Amino acid sequence: MIKNYTKAARLRTLPLSVSGIIVGSILGNEVYYQNLNSNISFCDFGCPTIIQSPIFWLAILSTIGFQVLSNFANDYGDGIKGTDDNRKGEARMVSSGAISPKQMKRAMIVTTIITLIISLFLIYVSFGKENFEYSILFFGLGIASIAAAIKYTVGNSAYGYSGLGDVFVFLFFGLLSVVGCYFLYTKQINFKIFLPAISIGLLSAAVLNLNNMRDQIEDKKNHKNTLVVKLGSQKAKIYHYALIIGALIAALVYVQFDYYSPKQYFFLVAFIPLVLNIVVVAKNIIHADLDAELKKVALSTFLFAILFGIGQIF
Repeated sequence: MIKNYTKAARLRTLPLSVSGIIVGSILGNEVYYQNLNSNISFCDFGCPTIIQSPIFWLAILSTIGFQVLSNFANDYGDGIKGTDDNRKGEARMVSSGAISPKQMKRAMIVTTIITLIISLFLIYVSFGKENFEYSILFFGLGIASIAAAIKYTVGNSAYGYSGLGDVFVFLFFGLLSVVGCYFLYTKQINFKIFLPAISIGLLSAAVLNLNNMRDQIEDKKNHKNTLVVKLGSQKAKIYHYALIIGALIAALVYVQFDYYSPKQYFFLVAFIPLVLNIVVVAKNIIHADLDAELKKVALSTFLFAILFGIGQIF
């Protein structure tokens, strides 16, 4: 049974989910040390100081919790609606009968409780008792994240069935993840931080778009009107190119705003497989063949986050 829940958690999606946390934490950590009039970015043992930050690890755990909840809810929602009955790629647990709908709902409740507890610890560590209004704001954002994770495919008004999945992925994986984590460290917002947040958000939307291009035929049959279903194959491809190119432009603009070292361009390495992905998508005819591209784009986003962050460390 544990093996089935592990499959439902879709561990391969976790690197993508923490990409924004990595970028927001590294940028926020740098500003934190600048405010202390210190350029120290490494601890005594040579590791980045971010590794020692409880904010970083609690944010990582919270995000993983939200992602696992989203995956459980997606498995449950699509499973009871029959959307996954003939899906391509790895099998889903509810539709295959490996986990019953009742068991999955229980797993969702447990995951929600655990994630909320971790989030409360994160809020307290970051804001303490002195910034109560910030604590209330971030608690509200945590509740919103849980609601968004569940409502993607669950319920009659599931936004994933009306083409709004891309918007929510951009907002939560990109803007909220990066800007929110940056704020946990700095208690302020710099407009430049929105540029890497846009990059992460667009690349995350590209992963979802690939998923929806792969499942286009079955989604259409089951009235799951994703953006791909609404746009059609050719326009969905153009949209995909725009997402990746837009992510590249946003990252380049950020570096130009605050350029100080060639190492800030390390992140360009991550765009090599992304450019290759554009070529594959352009030539694609059989939708199922895009399944292998999901991992490529997700891991490239994770690599982008790491290389972009490294380039910002003084």
